[in-house]
Amino acid sequence: MVSAAPAHAADPAWNGVYSLKRFAASKTGTSLAARQAEPDFSDDYTFTTSCDGGTCVATVIDGPKPANPTLPQPPRYTWEAGSWVHRYDWQWDCWQGAGVPKVWRPATSVATYAPQGDGTLKGVWRTTIDGGPCDGTVVMNVAAYPVTPPAPGWNLS
Repeated sequence: MVSAAPAHAADPAWNGVYSLKRFAASKTGTSLAARQAEPDFSDDYTFTTSCDGGTCVATVIDGPKPANPTLPQPPRYTWEAGSWVHRYDWQWDCWQGAGVPKVWRPATSVATYAPQGDGTLKGVWRTTIDGGPCDGTVVMNVAAYPVTPPAPGWNLS
């Protein structure tokens, strides 16, 4: 079941099960990875929010584990200026074709999800890859859809 903070609440909340969709088929950027064909993909994740001292953090408490072992776990999104923001450093595994070993390079990503009036969230995931054959940027649109719609009169901000 999805729950969110009531519209009059002081603290924002991102709670419940959401399908996070990454629009990989239309990604852009300067990296070789941005030009590689890839389908859109989505997975379901369960979020819970806690607020302390004016800082609210939505944490993924259930969902599939990433194939890349360098991604920080669990993902945490901080409420900043009207959006949920996840900033992280990791290692990009640059795919160059079948039979070619992947090249791992440092990367920095920022994923931003802004609550919409219909209970969904929309945003952008930006990654900068430092060096190697995939050096450059990858940018793709993202969205989060409640698996069970929130109750009327509730929102995510």
